[in-house]
Amino acid sequence: MEVPCVRVAPAAGEATRRDLADANLIDDGYEIAVVDDDLYIPVTDPDAVPDDLEVVTRDATERETQTTPADLLGFDPSYERLGEAALIDEDDSDRAREIADAIVDSDLPLETVLNKASKVKGETRVRDWELLAGESTAVVHREYGCEFGLDLAAVYFSPRLATERYRVTEQVQEDERAFDMFAGVGPFVVPVAKRGAEVVGVDINETAIEYLRENARRNDVDDRVTAICDDVREVAPDYEDWADRLVMNLPHSADEFLTAAVTIAGDDCVLHYYDIQHEDDPFGPGERAIRAAAEPDYGVTVETKRVVRSYAPHELNVCLDVRLER
Repeated sequence: MEVPCVRVAPAAGEATRRDLADANLIDDGYEIAVVDDDLYIPVTDPDAVPDDLEVVTRDATERETQTTPADLLGFDPSYERLGEAALIDEDDSDRAREIADAIVDSDLPLETVLNKASKVKGETRVRDWELLAGESTAVVHREYGCEFGLDLAAVYFSPRLATERYRVTEQVQEDERAFDMFAGVGPFVVPVAKRGAEVVGVDINETAIEYLRENARRNDVDDRVTAICDDVREVAPDYEDWADRLVMNLPHSADEFLTAAVTIAGDDCVLHYYDIQHEDDPFGPGERAIRAAAEPDYGVTVETKRVVRSYAPHELNVCLDVRLER
């Protein structure tokens, strides 16, 4: 069957395979193959593969030995993988239990199954979970060479944003000063610090900040990371004119923090502003809000307008990469 594959030299094969696995992009249904001195790694989503990797389409051999949840259920269940956990979203308790049992009984390396029991809620954006298999809601997630410990019941984390985080991280230059205004457990902070930047991460969730500090140590970047538990609007005056790069990943209400962002921004600062808007005008509200907060003190240049993902019917999660120049 014709499937998308990443083609690399065998010498780079293991590192590439590991990075693709960390991003949950390897298609486990097909064999990795070596043909004519090239290694072919099947991938699930060619559009999510980093731009520096080559994607080709070729006839791949299906794996015959791996039993999948779909083999046991007779249908293909929907779930996300986060570390060794599978995350499902099922209202029917019997169906949820059936899917959980199939995931655990399959050959997938998944020991924990969690069912979403509420929407994201509250100031810290956490949700309730039903533990269907495994011992806890704590997991270790690997993403593009970084490792993150987190407890889904206590912090917000989305594995779907791995490719977007990688896109931003790849723009970072050594010795930058970066500021994540809603840092969580550090999925932006840690990889940006690994690029050689000095990073400040702020979050209102005390548990998230504890994990951020742990994850900075886990990835050997704690000497370049400052983690602060507070409302970023209270912290902003302490970092006036400080940042070369700002991350604002609070898409439902980031506009309420733009005054703080402008305070933190240095003379030449790139702002990664995340928003959720109607598909008829997904970028306009964010750009207008940024201009209202930053002009005339800063010149505002929108460098990139990017749809990150579909969020809900007719609503898009988007990112504006904006340069602020005093």
